[in-house]
Amino acid sequence: MDTKYLEIIKAPLVTEKSRDGQQNGKYTFLVSEKATKTEIKEAIEKLFKVEVVSIQTLNIKVKKKRVGRYTGLSNRGKKAIVTLKDGMTIENM
Repeated sequence: MDTKYLEIIKAPLVTEKSRDGQQNGKYTFLVSEKATKTEIKEAIEKLFKVEVVSIQTLNIKVKKKRVGRYTGLSNRGKKAIVTLKDGMTIENM
């Protein structure tokens, strides 16, 4: 695998809401903050050998967090919701 694509796609995002989207051919990934939609599309197609129809991206905002008397901030990031062509799936997610 090309390491360039692995730097763009950090990890799949597995939540209840993202699992519901998988039934409709939508998969959610955490991606690099600097990645563009075309780079994300190319990486998904090369890594998983599927055809991407559309991509929606969201920036994850920083939130204040507190554990006991310690305060801090959550990490910021970027999510990508990828819609695949009908009949295509990504296995092992």
